[in-house]
Amino acid sequence: MFHLHVAPDGDDSWPGSLERPFATLERARSAAREAGGDVVVLLRGGTHELARPLELTEADSGVVYQVYGYGTPAREEAVLSGGRTITGWHERDGVWAAEVGDLETRQLHVDGRRAVRAGIPGLPGSSPAATATGYVTDSAEPLGWRSPRDVEFVHRGVYPWTEARLGVADVSRDGGLTAITMARPAFDWAAELYNSTWDGVTSAGPGLPTRIENDPSFLREPGTFVLDRSRPGDHVLRYLPRPGEDPARTRVVAPVLETLLRVAGARGTAFLGLVFADATWLRPSRPEGFVHYHGSGYYEGGGVEVAVLGEGASVTYPAASVTIPACVVFEDTVDAVVEGCRFTRLGASGLGVSGGEGLTVRGCDFDTLSAGAVVVSGSRGTVIEDNLVRGIGLEYSGSPGISIMGASGCVVAHNEIGDVPHCGITAGPGEGTRILNNRTAGTMQVLADGGGIYLSGPQGDSHGNGALVRGNVIEDTRTPYNFGLYTDYGASWVTVEGNVVARADNTAVLHVGPPLENVVYRGNFWDADPLGHDDPPSGVTYEGNVTIKDEHELNAATAAIRARAGRRRRD
Repeated sequence: MFHLHVAPDGDDSWPGSLERPFATLERARSAAREAGGDVVVLLRGGTHELARPLELTEADSGVVYQVYGYGTPAREEAVLSGGRTITGWHERDGVWAAEVGDLETRQLHVDGRRAVRAGIPGLPGSSPAATATGYVTDSAEPLGWRSPRDVEFVHRGVYPWTEARLGVADVSRDGGLTAITMARPAFDWAAELYNSTWDGVTSAGPGLPTRIENDPSFLREPGTFVLDRSRPGDHVLRYLPRPGEDPARTRVVAPVLETLLRVAGARGTAFLGLVFADATWLRPSRPEGFVHYHGSGYYEGGGVEVAVLGEGASVTYPAASVTIPACVVFEDTVDAVVEGCRFTRLGASGLGVSGGEGLTVRGCDFDTLSAGAVVVSGSRGTVIEDNLVRGIGLEYSGSPGISIMGASGCVVAHNEIGDVPHCGITAGPGEGTRILNNRTAGTMQVLADGGGIYLSGPQGDSHGNGALVRGNVIEDTRTPYNFGLYTDYGASWVTVEGNVVARADNTAVLHVGPPLENVVYRGNFWDADPLGHDDPPSGVTYEGNVTIKDEHELNAATAAIRARAGRRRRD
């Protein structure tokens, strides 16, 4: 085994030894390719600032990137950062300001803590209203927005499971009113997508914003920031400090890169004990905005479809959608391993897996993410086990903790997921998905119509290659209108057995549209009967399930299931 070393205080002209390490991962990558064979790149502690994403290909197969001391008490902390430290602050009227050139970002971290973009709770005025091009209001306050083109409207709950972000193009006087023109094409796409009927009542368009963000006039709460881009190429970052913060001592980092690591076509690569931090995602700040529909998917035109959910009920959905990107990406890899890593302070999803086979994500922590933790699409044999997911979906609230779509033989086991705005684990159409012995708590904290575990669409063509949901513990599913364990939208060939659901708005639901087919609910324990349990539809087998309303009795009866669920201890 050949070892190469990289340290923040190294030098790329050195040989990469322990005593004389390289300075950059790109230099280590080149040396590993030259060495051939089994190579371990050891990262010394500290922040490894990336000037550009680290790109690995088939030529990097078999290389291990590992923090120095991994698996020992002497383990160091090596951070791969796509951020830029902000200096040169000036203070005026209690607000810090720094000229940052052409810097673009949507996030800011202050001494490792996520700062929030400054905002106000909705459109001011006595009776604001939507128009064909935006909004009007009788308030003159928007005329005082100093950088209108930087302002972003947040529309939470357009559908109960949806949160959109749409930019402003202009603010002007219109007689005695203030007219707000929204950026296109985002506003047009939102008008096209957000149309529904429920109980005979039709709703069209995104409606009024529930929050408005990113103008200097919104800096009212300590710990908030704005990026003022009103002067092209001469942007100004403004931050309202919290008590005790000092520009001379406080470290402020703005994420700049959108991708930290991309591995494409490699075989047998491994990443052990690393911290991936400080990345952003800039697309929602463009005129296309973020026209969200469900989960990790968003709409960028191309037509819509209408789903009839019952008499007097319908919803419009995208004919095609795009997935929120990840800041660490694996594409068409074989037998890759990501173990003991942390994904934090990222402006999109943490880890994205597309295509390939045999990737394992084990024992990782995911926190402080704008979107989801792990997004898997079209892969085979992916294993996601013993991970901790918390504090995700901070900017894109529909994002699930772990999302599986179009995968074959994917196993999601022994993960702990909590403090998330929507679903904990989701599985769309696929084959042979196994969701085993996970623990979710504190899911569905922001949006509605989801669950701790959510499945939709066909999961195979028989119970032999269908989905298995077994041994999971699902507790404290928040918000009204949720289902702790949710098989939805034509789910088929699913076996749901031996799970525990407690403290949800609804434990499960058996009647959905399109209807469930070849779905088995067997031997589950809950504190309330699922909706439709007394009259299961023809496509559902409901047998041997137990409802125990007393919490202590339920806990006692399910002690063995609880003991096996969640993250296993790692030595």
